[in-house]
Amino acid sequence: MATTQPADPPTEVTMEEIVALCKRRGFVFPSSEIYGGLGSTYDYGHYGVLLKTNVKNEWWRAMLQERDDMVALDSAILQAPKVWEASGHLAGFTDPLVQCLGECKKRWREDHLREAVAAEGGDPEAELRCPQCGGELSEPRNFNLMFETHVGPVADQGSVVYLRPETAQGIFINFKNVLGFARKKPPFGIAQVGKSFRNEITPGNFIFRTREFEQMEMEFFVPPAEAERW
Repeated sequence: MATTQPADPPTEVTMEEIVALCKRRGFVFPSSEIYGGLGSTYDYGHYGVLLKTNVKNEWWRAMLQERDDMVALDSAILQAPKVWEASGHLAGFTDPLVQCLGECKKRWREDHLREAVAAEGGDPEAELRCPQCGGELSEPRNFNLMFETHVGPVADQGSVVYLRPETAQGIFINFKNVLGFARKKPPFGIAQVGKSFRNEITPGNFIFRTREFEQMEMEFFVPPAEAERW
């Protein structure tokens, strides 16, 4: 009777090896590389574009083409500042930022540092030190994650706009427009695919946490009395 040989242990693959493979095979390239690069920004090569396109096409097929209760939308990246004021993003779309006061001067998310301490069995409420150099950390302050820019030739407070940090608000502000042209009433959904931008304090993990990213989002609207059913 033949004996079964134990399987070889799985080979550990580092993130650096995955990044190198994606570049070598034409999926993803570090952006602006010939000028020194820009952290956490990436360009999609030929096969990366084809892969993304296939994923989006399949999503649109399942979300829109195979249903009769969905409407497509492509809303603007730049929207009136009042949109973000009404949604609470201007006041509350923040992360707690701390900065190393020691040698490295790096910036960190305080909540991530406390989660890391707790994961290692430490006291998350204890005084934190810089993970990079062990230096003292500043008091936390709220850091707004929205990218700010200006429209028009004059950069003053009256020309401030923001790159959208999510695609949902574009759907919400067009709800009335969709009701009018599509002649629909709830229950129905609005779907869109588009770029969003978040000025993350600590981006990383290759393309899985970047400051510029693409979302596929659907918001489904139902009468309040039917919410439990849906």
